[in-house]
Amino acid sequence: MKRSEILRVEKYLRDKFGNSAITLTEQTDGSCEVNLSGEFIGVIFKDDEDDEISYDFHMAILDIDLAPVEGIPIP
Repeated sequence: MKRSEILRVEKYLRDKFGNSAITLTEQTDGSCEVNLSGEFIGVIFKDDEDDEISYDFHMAILDIDLAPVEGIPIP
């Protein structure tokens, strides 16, 4: 991803989630790490197939990070 794309996607995420602590860091494979207040939360990949460009955000959520919810049994 070009630096201009990274900055545009970063601004989009900040605006969409209302959080200026979101930052993107370019990786050597062309993807970007997504961080929230310095904590890694996901990865963005650029997809430019079929003459259309999109940016895919992938965020894994570990079961151990989920808090219990009252009235909902834990499987």
